Amino acid sequence: MKVTPFRDLEPRERVVAVGTFDGVHLGHREVIAGADTVLTFDPHPMSVTAPERAPMLLTSPERKAELVASLGVEEMVVVSFDQEFAKHTAEQFIDEVLVDRLGARRIRVGANFGFGQKAQGRPELLLADDRFETDVMPLFEFDGAPVSSSRVRTLLRGGEIAQANRLLGTPYLFSAVVQHGEKRGRELGFPTANLIPTAGYCTPGHGVYAGRVQLDRGQTCLAAINVGMRPMFESELGELIEAYLLDFDGDLYGQQLRVEFIERLRGEESFESVEALKLQMAADVDATRALVAG
Repeated sequence: MKVTPFRDLEPRERVVAVGTFDGVHLGHREVIAGADTVLTFDPHPMSVTAPERAPMLLTSPERKAELVASLGVEEMVVVSFDQEFAKHTAEQFIDEVLVDRLGARRIRVGANFGFGQKAQGRPELLLADDRFETDVMPLFEFDGAPVSSSRVRTLLRGGEIAQANRLLGTPYLFSAVVQHGEKRGRELGFPTANLIPTAGYCTPGHGVYAGRVQLDRGQTCLAAINVGMRPMFESELGELIEAYLLDFDGDLYGQQLRVEFIERLRGEESFESVEALKLQMAADVDATRALVAG
């Protein structure tokens, strides 16, 4: 799939799905289906227009592109959203962006899509324009409620990773470079790769998870993953994501790891002794092997 900055766009006839598409969840996929082009925005528009209300993001630009490409889309066009772009009226957005620059012959949006200055443009304005056809997709429901990025974020922060993954259509993924830590996991017999949560991005709720880790060179390992503050020990590191890679022996420092969260095993706990903690960590490893490899 080709990723094109909006400023470099070459006009051609397009079927365009338009949206922020953070998470590229099941609802987004309904909007994107049948489009050859996705028009999206970076950064999230609310981080510019209302930064105090900007949501924690589910996907980096790179992850969003990867997920959109997996849907068979030919091109993802990315608008560098800034204060100047935010001044476009709804009519200007249609005329200058959708018609003049994109050459859209068909547009696909969700029923709750807002566009133009202060997001005042509504799908009805698109439907009334005879220069292109418009498909307005109803909100996609799962388990009796609409699928939305905010719903996914709530599930993630609550540790309900399996349900969040069902709404996403793929395991939630976090990516970061391995940092030096306090090497306490090594002392316990479970050396972990230490990853610092990325500011502005959603981190699963504190607890222990079964998942997978993909290394720089493409190798994938099962992993028991702890998210939290390590209540058994004094630490100055703050919130960490610590991944113990099963059946792996090697140096991970400086590597970019991709961590997939599959299932929550338990909440973060403080144990009566280090030995009790080690026993629980061994049980977490066994549970990870059974859940993810099974």
